[in-house]
Amino acid sequence: MITHKRALGYSFNRSRLGRVEQLRAGTHYPRSTGEFQAWFRADEDCLDYLKWLRWPGGFTCPSCGHAGGWAMGDGRFECAACHRRTSVTAGTIFDRTRTPLTVWFTACWLFATQKDGISAQSLQRSLEIGSYPTAWAMLHRLRSVLVRPGRDRLSGTVQVDETFIGGDEPGLRGGRAKGKKVLTGIAVEVSEPKGIGRCRMAVLADGSAESLHPFVTGAVEPGATVITDAWMGYHGLAGLGYVHERRSQRAARARGDDPGELLPAVHRVASLAKRWLLGTHQGSVDEAHLPAYLDEFIFRFNRRRSASRGMVFYRLLELAAGHDPVRFQDLLASKKPHAQRPQPPQVRGHPPSLDRSRANWPWRTGELQLQLPIPLRLNEYPRPGIWDAASAARGWPAPNR
Repeated sequence: MITHKRALGYSFNRSRLGRVEQLRAGTHYPRSTGEFQAWFRADEDCLDYLKWLRWPGGFTCPSCGHAGGWAMGDGRFECAACHRRTSVTAGTIFDRTRTPLTVWFTACWLFATQKDGISAQSLQRSLEIGSYPTAWAMLHRLRSVLVRPGRDRLSGTVQVDETFIGGDEPGLRGGRAKGKKVLTGIAVEVSEPKGIGRCRMAVLADGSAESLHPFVTGAVEPGATVITDAWMGYHGLAGLGYVHERRSQRAARARGDDPGELLPAVHRVASLAKRWLLGTHQGSVDEAHLPAYLDEFIFRFNRRRSASRGMVFYRLLELAAGHDPVRFQDLLASKKPHAQRPQPPQVRGHPPSLDRSRANWPWRTGELQLQLPIPLRLNEYPRPGIWDAASAARGWPAPNR
């Protein structure tokens, strides 16, 4: 058992490991999809990795904080101080889940490693999940953990602007007119002579200073240079500790310049976000859930230069293991009953575990070869006995010897 766990790539003796100071690919997280499949072939492997990830220095009671305890026969741990019992998944987003951990880990891998993410419909089809709400809730639980507590704010030179996210709306002339489309604030770090760093996005109530100032102060570090357009809602940023640089679109048109080039970094990020929503999710994003989708886009965009996709997978599981449980009712935008009772899923039951035994090479079986309508192409002539048996079964003439 110890040899097997060491072969998975992470330390088996967690009591002597302590907190990981520097992560290494192939040791603390898988480097590729093939290595991911080799590490997490069974639910037991996923549970042990989650236990190592949650308690790298050994078991610590989540109730009293005491370090030390013992494992029970039912898989739970009992604290040596307060004698309270807990499990590895208790107190995380995997709390009380009926979905196998192999399905959860594969969903996390697809969520973290795919360049454009994955939709709930694609996840349901790929992992044989019985109902769409289950796949939808799994992805939304992952989106709810993406904002790391105490994360650093943007610094240096930051461009700030707003954009509307939503489709064409008849009768809405554009600008900052209020309609069904959602006003979204965007802040992007820029570097000289060119380059884009991290970004932040948030849904705004309107374009007033009461909405824009809290967004800027929550996303940008004081002392940074904030570049905006000449909208009146940004007036007063200098008094909040920022170096405010205004760029007027009207003055740019008078000079014969393109107003769209005043804030190129913000416009590029806005275009990427809208293209991602239209491509991966077909634009089917409810206004109430838009902040969660924006968090996913920011999480993936800010880690686009990561040397290994496995590192992103590790960070996602690290956040999931340290987050409080998220119930299905907490994810619903509306708690009102349906006007029409929804149809039950076609397939009932929990998603099947991805724990699979060896398939024993079914493509090599003789029964499959005998069902082929044409003879197989061979690299060498078989022995006479085998050739005669196959020839007699199909009525072929024996070859000349």
